[in-house]
Amino acid sequence: MKKWLKVVGMIGLMFSLSACQETNSATSTEKEANKAPDQVEIYLARHGKTMLNTTDRSQGWIDAPLTPAGIAVAEDLGRGLADVDFDAVYSSDSGRAVETATLVLKNNGQEKLLDTLHTDKRLREFNFGTYEGIPNPEMWSEIAKEQGKTLEEWQNEMGEEGFVKTIQGFADTLHELDEKKLEELGKEHDVAADEVSWRAEDYQTVIDRVSSAVADIVKTAEEKGQDKILITSHGMTIASFVASIDESAEVPPTGLKNASVCKIIYQDGKYTVESVNDLSYLEKGAKDK
Repeated sequence: MKKWLKVVGMIGLMFSLSACQETNSATSTEKEANKAPDQVEIYLARHGKTMLNTTDRSQGWIDAPLTPAGIAVAEDLGRGLADVDFDAVYSSDSGRAVETATLVLKNNGQEKLLDTLHTDKRLREFNFGTYEGIPNPEMWSEIAKEQGKTLEEWQNEMGEEGFVKTIQGFADTLHELDEKKLEELGKEHDVAADEVSWRAEDYQTVIDRVSSAVADIVKTAEEKGQDKILITSHGMTIASFVASIDESAEVPPTGLKNASVCKIIYQDGKYTVESVNDLSYLEKGAKDK
């Protein structure tokens, strides 16, 4: 009987030690999973082409669905990113960006991440205020006139000074023009200007909100041990943010292409721009159809 009790006791002790080891192992794995990564890789992707892009109309906070071609490039981008194992996905809350993120995840083998797709209005495109939805040449003409230039001179300047510098002047001038329009509309309808519409954003306002969003994303990544993040956003917004990190970053004179990727590395409290307007993922995905 005593021998039997000893055997039972030893078996119980073995199970106890085994359970303890499993618990410690699980805790260790959990800690390893939440260990701050050495660096965070951020893949900033522009959305696919939309109906308003195709008709050459201004598209900031207003939205339009992706065209068939826009859907195709988003799917190609997804296939091209199949080798990148994302830990989290974020998107502007605009439908075109969310649609792009959804198509990317469905085609890169990580559809499960759709359950935790985070949307953030701070990742939106510039707000164009009362100029939303009008033909781009019409909006550009008003900006050029306000700056004392012809439309042709203004467009030539974009090629000479670069896309981002042009965006800064564009946004700040549009902000001033929009304020005047809102005041006029407010008087016409006997309401405060702020009640008429959202104001067109100046350049620094956009930089501040996007920088805040990305800083929060990086903080979460470090807390959760995430090292690869996908963000779907918008052409002007991405280009401006990239330039705010590195003024020498080469943004094409005509802006970022639909479904292009800008890759940013965050390490030791600093951002580094690794690539701009990268179409290699898109091209790879198109070949892998």
